[in-house]
Amino acid sequence: MDEQTDPTTSATAGPTTDATGAPDAGARRRARRRWAVPVAVGAAVAAAFAGPTLVASAGGEGLPDRTAEELLAAVAQAEPQALSGTVVYTARLGLPEIPFVEAGGADPIALLGGSSTLRVWSDGEDRSRVALLGATSEYSVVRDGAEAWTYSSADDEVVHYLLSDADAARYAELESQLEQGPPPEVAGDLPTPEEAAAQVLAAAEETSTVSVDGQTTVAGRDAYQLVVTPRSTGTLVARVVVAVDAETSAPLRVQVWSTQDDGAPALEVGFTDVEFTVPDAAVLEFSAPAGADQRDVVVPLPEAPEADAARAQLGTDAHGLPTHPDVTVTGEGWDRVVELAGVDVASLVAGDPEGVETLPGGELTIGSPEAQELLREFKPTDGEGGMELDTSALYEQLTTEVPEGRLLSSTLLSVLVTHDGRVLVGAVPAETLRDLA
Repeated sequence: MDEQTDPTTSATAGPTTDATGAPDAGARRRARRRWAVPVAVGAAVAAAFAGPTLVASAGGEGLPDRTAEELLAAVAQAEPQALSGTVVYTARLGLPEIPFVEAGGADPIALLGGSSTLRVWSDGEDRSRVALLGATSEYSVVRDGAEAWTYSSADDEVVHYLLSDADAARYAELESQLEQGPPPEVAGDLPTPEEAAAQVLAAAEETSTVSVDGQTTVAGRDAYQLVVTPRSTGTLVARVVVAVDAETSAPLRVQVWSTQDDGAPALEVGFTDVEFTVPDAAVLEFSAPAGADQRDVVVPLPEAPEADAARAQLGTDAHGLPTHPDVTVTGEGWDRVVELAGVDVASLVAGDPEGVETLPGGELTIGSPEAQELLREFKPTDGEGGMELDTSALYEQLTTEVPEGRLLSSTLLSVLVTHDGRVLVGAVPAETLRDLA
């Protein structure tokens, strides 16, 4: 795609039409609501950087030697980069094929398997554009400060997310304070990037080993490879490899390898081309395509709670581990398994937002009652509304029946849903979850 072209108008497929040639509203709703369905498989990788310091053997390959601490410190202190590029995401999770995913479409459910291409643009500050490309459709997200737009060529609809006038004024005031005023006061001293890198390495010293594995090339750029290898033999994660740009210290590629397959990464996301320059202003400006439907969604600007209050609301301790009575954590590090009790799985599978309220902490609102209503937009009412993707079929397709309940087993993550409403999740083999159930 040419960077000077508005990506929202580049797709070739428009909305489905009825017999009169008018856009089919049902088709538009179906396409839109597919984007409301969360991806079933989350990231299974913890931020566990630890282990002995190993020096990169890159001196003979054109790059100076760097330790793991030095590389992490460089990443920590690097400024956000303006860039334009193409990102390819590939998943080899070993999941069953999903036959009802539209072939060639920009559908997030397709991220569960195969490869997807995204185009990204950013000014390195508060303006950006991301376009998920399909052979027959495209989905774009554009952000400009406190506003954002989404556009799906499949249903030819624009959704404009914005703040109320009062919240917009507060946002502008906060932004001005950050730009002109002194930095906010914090308790204690802020660590230098070098100290922060050392703390990160030391924090998980007993769970994994970090090494810098020489030089590689990503999108035509020289990069160091930071390799995180779990010490545990009870996890599905074999190693995580992060390619860090030698010039800008920006991550260029992340690969997550599974113990089940050493032939190719189970998950891989990385640039195939990238330029660290400010994109043309026109690329970062959203312009609704002619004839596209548009609706506005006012999103509240939440108050910033104190750290302790935020942790209490989310039910986590100072280490980020759950403290909710319905949450049980077994094991440590890469072997950790989280068990949720009392979950209304049937409602969640049916796409009913009220099912979220059965999750630990689910009774809390998301920032405000108004934000909670964003979820309820997809709840069926009198036969209208609600997700038209058959989430029950998706659930049945991705899971298999076992004596304990239903099991999703992938190369990086296992999920067990028991008959009595418990959900066990971990980056561990399925047998581990079944034994714990």
